[in-house]
Amino acid sequence: MNGLLRPARRTTLADDVYESVRALLMDHAVAPGERINIDALARRLEVSPTPVREALARLESDGLVRKRPLAGYTAAPLLTRAEFDELVEMRLILETASARRVADRFADRPDAGAAGELTRLRREAELPGQVPGTEGFAAIAAFTSQDARFHHLLAEWSGNRMLHAAVVRLRAHLHLFRLHFPAAHHGTSAREHLRIVDAVATGDPDAAGTAMRDHLLAAADRHLPFFQGTPCA
Repeated sequence: MNGLLRPARRTTLADDVYESVRALLMDHAVAPGERINIDALARRLEVSPTPVREALARLESDGLVRKRPLAGYTAAPLLTRAEFDELVEMRLILETASARRVADRFADRPDAGAAGELTRLRREAELPGQVPGTEGFAAIAAFTSQDARFHHLLAEWSGNRMLHAAVVRLRAHLHLFRLHFPAAHHGTSAREHLRIVDAVATGDPDAAGTAMRDHLLAAADRHLPFFQGTPCA
């Protein structure tokens, strides 16, 4: 881990430690399945063990680390192909439903408020590309965060709180790809997102559901080279 972290100096110490440890996990500086030494990590960050423990608790809820009684924290393993297929199946069920419900809501709201919400949704759909001059997780962090916001926003606007919570929980599993993020997501995902927004704007649940389904299946295809032992492209 030497040289991979800088001391935590941002105003919110807990957030700084969280982001630093998250970057380690996403970049495989802490390998999948590796045990996490809290004291060593605290020394490296020049903080007490308390904010490190707080960060690990948050990362556990993100699905990036696991805690076992008497054994402490370990980095979560990468998804198997079977687990990935299950994840895709669940996302198809939940997120297709959320897109349909949101489109149905907009069909009954031809007002200025609806127009403002569509503008917000379109803004989140237009994903940023890779950050110039960076590598590893730092290069894709902005993309992954905004991509999550887009999907979470649709689930939230579905009006079903349990559906929204389920989508957020499932989304965490995508972090387990870490370094195996397909470069083809840049630009392609944004165009697919915008097709979803256009379908929602028509108030047509069938069109919105189909656009979401097409996006999820295409995104899944872009991840498949990881399971075939070749770099994602």
